Amino acid sequence: MDTGDPTMTAGHDPGPALAAKRADAHVVAKPTRVAGGEIRVGTAGWTDRTLLARGVFYPTDATTPEARLRYYASRFPMVEADMGFYAIPDRALTERWVERTPGDFLFNVKAHALMTGHATDVARLPRSIRDAIQEGLRDRPRVYAKDLPQDMREEVWRLFRDAVEPLDAAGKLGAILLQFAPWIRPTKGTPTMLRVARERLGDLPIAVEFRHPSWLDPRMRERVWAQLREQGMTYVVADTPPGTPTSLPIVPAITTPDLAIVRLHGRRSELWGARETTVAEKYRYLYDRAELEEWVTPIIELAEQAERVHVVFNNCYANYGTTNALEMAELLAARA
Repeated sequence: MDTGDPTMTAGHDPGPALAAKRADAHVVAKPTRVAGGEIRVGTAGWTDRTLLARGVFYPTDATTPEARLRYYASRFPMVEADMGFYAIPDRALTERWVERTPGDFLFNVKAHALMTGHATDVARLPRSIRDAIQEGLRDRPRVYAKDLPQDMREEVWRLFRDAVEPLDAAGKLGAILLQFAPWIRPTKGTPTMLRVARERLGDLPIAVEFRHPSWLDPRMRERVWAQLREQGMTYVVADTPPGTPTSLPIVPAITTPDLAIVRLHGRRSELWGARETTVAEKYRYLYDRAELEEWVTPIIELAEQAERVHVVFNNCYANYGTTNALEMAELLAARA
């Protein structure tokens, strides 16, 4: 698959007003049945600051968290809750998500940073963990799981699992997304890492996205997929900006018969690995129609093998993700 010109062009960052004009032709991204599988398209979040700006996506009267989620769920059949990566949601919040969305709406929930090798802000940790951290660590702005005692690391997983259980009980949990940090590479310890994640999350659905190309080296990928199958974990197919040290080859595969996931991150190569850039700038990329069409056949091929396919647009700058998600849903519906 052609990954396109890595050079940023005005067509890929036209601004929210022009993106909104493209979206105007598409009202709702309904689930589509293609090749025997159900395909749902959505975005990685619904509360991004640039998406909440006036006139970008939400109607002017959608001024509360409840109104925004209800409006989003009226236009899309699923969403990825990326906020779980930054702070473990409490159970009361996910119970409200259940109440505010249609019965068949689905949430994928991104696992907390400490569950996938990333650092997290100490100030955003649950109070029970923050208060138990030894004084030297408590004064740091950010910590990694390896900095914490074993019992605190296990508590992070326990609290996260408890937070998503209302979604699971309501039949609204699509998957927990474990997006491993780019510095996590395949080793002899990989099977143990995956097994521990499965043990800590029990029978909840798990999806795994890798962020280093070594996982998909031709000599490694079949072994990795087999390890995911052994733990009943969904392999995430990712579209990442090309030409960087952490760019991933596009290699679709099915590791769980009930679910496949595609995540599209935009193609802003010059900022993909830049630590100093903001998240908004890194994902500030609007796919053009040709780039979206490149993905239609691979997604349909996944739907031929899996019961459900989730297509998640993570180019979450303003309305770029929502516009592309609506466009993709129409392209897929045309092939139904």
